[in-house]
Amino acid sequence: MAETEVKETTQAAKPRMKQRFEDDFVPRLVERFGYDNVWRVPRPRKVSLNMTVPEADTDIEALDRAQRELALIAGQQPAVTRAKKAISNFGIRKGQPIGLRVTLRGDRMWEFLDRLFNVSLPRIRDFRGLSADAFDGRGNYSMGILDELIFPELSYDDVQSSRGLDITIVTTADTDEEARELLTAMGLPLARG
Repeated sequence: MAETEVKETTQAAKPRMKQRFEDDFVPRLVERFGYDNVWRVPRPRKVSLNMTVPEADTDIEALDRAQRELALIAGQQPAVTRAKKAISNFGIRKGQPIGLRVTLRGDRMWEFLDRLFNVSLPRIRDFRGLSADAFDGRGNYSMGILDELIFPELSYDDVQSSRGLDITIVTTADTDEEARELLTAMGLPLARG
């Protein structure tokens, strides 16, 4: 008697925000902008995280610590960025490590955006919303975080020095109005003004 192998196909659950995007946000944006096809609805394409580590040239352990912290925040290993040319006024040599970067796509991007909008940003002290003027004219949004300790993945005991973080959300939107509507529907807290 021949044995047959049964392969179970386990389908991973969709991230919560991606499911809400497909169920709630797409119909809302189709109604708002009158798209003739649901694939014309703007959606997030990727999220870029960038962190500078100015003390990396003198203290290599500072770069390693920052790399571990950014890996905890992003959920994937960051790449080290190096100076492309020497700038003597800043004491930077060509090829010197100066920072870290991570690009999130797919499910990791959706999960990061969910944590950012619903958990991390509300943890900022005296938070009144993000600037509505940070769109770049092509549907992308950039923000700066002054302290990475707003992310619950990091604890005060693990972080020796507080660093900032730049976050850019790249969308498929053609205009800032479409991107603003998309991101506010997803939960991006923009300041009223």
